[in-house]
Amino acid sequence: MTALMSGTAPTADRGVGPLLRAWRERRRVSQLELALRADSSARHISFVETGRSRPSEEMVLRLAEHLDVPVRERNALLLAAGYAPRYPETPLEDPALGALREGMERLIRGYEPYPALVVDGTYRVLAANRGITMLMDGVAEHLLAPPMNAIRLTLHPEGLAPRIRNLREWRGHLLEQMGRQIALHRSQPLRELYDEVAAYPVPESAPGGEPQEPVPYFALPMQIEHEGHVLSFISSISTFNTPMDVTVAELAIETLLPADPATVKYLHTLTS
Repeated sequence: MTALMSGTAPTADRGVGPLLRAWRERRRVSQLELALRADSSARHISFVETGRSRPSEEMVLRLAEHLDVPVRERNALLLAAGYAPRYPETPLEDPALGALREGMERLIRGYEPYPALVVDGTYRVLAANRGITMLMDGVAEHLLAPPMNAIRLTLHPEGLAPRIRNLREWRGHLLEQMGRQIALHRSQPLRELYDEVAAYPVPESAPGGEPQEPVPYFALPMQIEHEGHVLSFISSISTFNTPMDVTVAELAIETLLPADPATVKYLHTLTS
């Protein structure tokens, strides 16, 4: 994890073999197991990884599929093997993705009064509903200027952080989540964002007074103050199945599910 997050993972200029070996080791799959999955042989996998054999375009894609390689990285594998990228990266504002945009916006609006938003692979906020807008009370203007970033909004000292009652636990959860994403995608912008937010100061005690008593929630909640009330939310993240476009592959819809009856009642009171 440390090596991957520090940017020392193999790069395309070393050929496709080291890249495939890195993905296989990351997935903790032996050459024999990968060969069985991909209808090949351990000998051929070994030859590909050491550069003694050049895999066909079909073989690169087959191995990437069985190693669950992200779409963007599959393009990198193809380039390293001497083939053209297979998956386009269509801007979200492109008319071709119009139905997708409308569907996501309809989905998050339908989730109101509960908060929901759409983010890309670097947590840039692409769409948000009124539930999210409600939580933004008191956030510094410079954090709300486009492009807004969900992680920065949450952990910045001038963002939501001063109102999050369990900031240490929620911060740890978000940093761990980002660490997994960096290891998976080897994204420099994501690495820079991680370094930035990890350096933000953390208060010695819970914001708003004494630490809260432990509550037997079914998952770690984000507990946040709003106009004198403490609201509890469980985060759920949805992505698209079998994406064929880099942009679509990196989209995520995050919904904040009320974690207790008091939060449900309060949110419905705001909209009644």
